[in-house]
Amino acid sequence: MSADTSAPPVRADGSDFARLSRTIAETGLMARRPGYYILRFVAVGALYAGGWTAFALVGPSWWTLVVAAFLAVVYGQVAMLAHDVAHRQVFRLRRAAEVTGRIAGNAGIGMGYGRWQDKHTRHHANPNHADLDPDVTPDLLVWSQDQARAAKGLPRVIGRSQAYLFFPLLTLEGFNLHVAGVRALADRSLRKRTLEGTLLIAHFVVYTAVLFLVLPPGMAVAFLAVHQCLFGVYLGSIFAPNHKGMPILTGKDRPDFLRRQVLTSRNVRGGWFTDLVLGGLNYQIEHHLFPSMPSPHLRKAQVLVRRYCEDLGVVYLETGLITSYRQALTSLHRAGAPLRAGG
Repeated sequence: MSADTSAPPVRADGSDFARLSRTIAETGLMARRPGYYILRFVAVGALYAGGWTAFALVGPSWWTLVVAAFLAVVYGQVAMLAHDVAHRQVFRLRRAAEVTGRIAGNAGIGMGYGRWQDKHTRHHANPNHADLDPDVTPDLLVWSQDQARAAKGLPRVIGRSQAYLFFPLLTLEGFNLHVAGVRALADRSLRKRTLEGTLLIAHFVVYTAVLFLVLPPGMAVAFLAVHQCLFGVYLGSIFAPNHKGMPILTGKDRPDFLRRQVLTSRNVRGGWFTDLVLGGLNYQIEHHLFPSMPSPHLRKAQVLVRRYCEDLGVVYLETGLITSYRQALTSLHRAGAPLRAGG
């Protein structure tokens, strides 16, 4: 790791994170925001219903592709709501969170909520750890030069040019979410497997039926392609700035909780529009330290967390959105170097 992971002298009043956590709790920033989330659910629900109403009204016209692009953004907003629900930012009770998450995720956008929640929980526990974080497991891409040297098959082929292929490949991410959700149904350890499968299948059946009943086949396929590809690009563009290009941990390289979360995460500067488009995940450091903190509180928490990290001498990275993409792509290009060299 290039960042400083050395721990300061141990103090008598608890760990570095424990002290920060007490400060955050005293400010009331962990309190839930039911009014905010009611408004957000109503707004996103209205956009979702409005998008499909527009689809029906536009009918068999190529203008329907504009509706497809609009619904891609709406689906991304639904996914971010499901994310907040999964982290218990919205509901105190687990059952309420699971029911709402499955309605939004499985039924609403065709995402396997249970599979994603399990994967995302493991990511939060060990972000950017090559052995423990499923988000940096080699799939189509390699995230480090060690992974590149061991790569076989598609990762070995794609890895040579992965920085240039990253955003084009995001067009497949929406499809990948659907396929992964269905494949996870074969796992008997998946909680509420029957319910997950029923909601997923219902979504796919209704979605496909609506497209092909309203549109001629060619136009329906075009709508599906535009909608799902842009959905994937939007989701990937939200999550790429968070950890890509940040230090990769390996083996027993596991700093204490605060450093593990801060040093592997990147914040993105911006105002209310950035908060809206990125769903609060632009405050990735604060989100990783306090996953159950309601997203509208993250901006206020940032002031406290950044100052605390400065006092400890822990590197706290915040960049603009374009810079975050550049850093992520530069890291991907560097990771693929052994493949370009024939290693």
